[in-house]
Amino acid sequence: MEKNSMDALLEAIEVRARANRARVAMGIRDPSPKLLESAWKAQELGYAQVVLVGIKKEIDKIGTELEVVDTDEPEKTLAELMVTRKVDAAIRGTARASGALTHLRETLGKKRICRLALLLTVDGTPFFLAPVGIDEGNTISDKLRMITLGAEHIKRFGIEPKVGVLSGGRIGDIGRNKHVDRTLADGEFVTKRAVELGINAKHYTILIEDAIKESNFIVAPDGISGNLIFRTIAFLGGGDGLGAPVLMDDYVFVDTSRVGGHFTKAIMLASALSHLNKERQKVIY
Repeated sequence: MEKNSMDALLEAIEVRARANRARVAMGIRDPSPKLLESAWKAQELGYAQVVLVGIKKEIDKIGTELEVVDTDEPEKTLAELMVTRKVDAAIRGTARASGALTHLRETLGKKRICRLALLLTVDGTPFFLAPVGIDEGNTISDKLRMITLGAEHIKRFGIEPKVGVLSGGRIGDIGRNKHVDRTLADGEFVTKRAVELGINAKHYTILIEDAIKESNFIVAPDGISGNLIFRTIAFLGGGDGLGAPVLMDDYVFVDTSRVGGHFTKAIMLASALSHLNKERQKVIY
């Protein structure tokens, strides 16, 4: 993998966030001092103007100097603020996952959405991961759509995507289990098709430890395994998750996990993505 370009990615995200200082809405349920402090830190560091979206009286009990949009339905309000351009970007924060993503799909008029997580390994190596939703990437067409959309978005950071496709076993394991056989066949097919589409892709079978050495975009066999990879790295393995942006051209919405309570980097990422969108729209128009 091109270590220099990926290592420079985090610095580039931070620089773009500070240059943009976007208005970023953050969903709030069950506020805590740690949660609000992480949001305040993002504003204090100059990454964004943070707007908290939740029940104001609950937030006020803890206290904050940040702007608050009072609502008992942050999942719905986040999407509304985003599409009406009252904010430049939004992150889920601690809003409920199912409600936030359902309202997002309904507001955008889409049947499904794709997310691309940005993670750091314990040694600080950044990489992208998909699928990360338990209901995502369960068919070949879904995986190919994620690979093509994900590769396109990675290029916007000035990085050439190198896709590492994973499956449920080694090639030598064929015949041991029908489900494993299916994932191996899917991995081979998806990789071949991605290469035909001009994407640098390789099938690493189950060897994620080899894939991370050469790839900057890891594609899990399905959404469940992708979600487990995310949780293992971010919550057990000493790594970190910056968030999972929804892959779309017109808006910025970064999905986050409620576990951990640190949202400073997710706010930074949302602000940087908003800056990239503005630059892209200038080129188009």
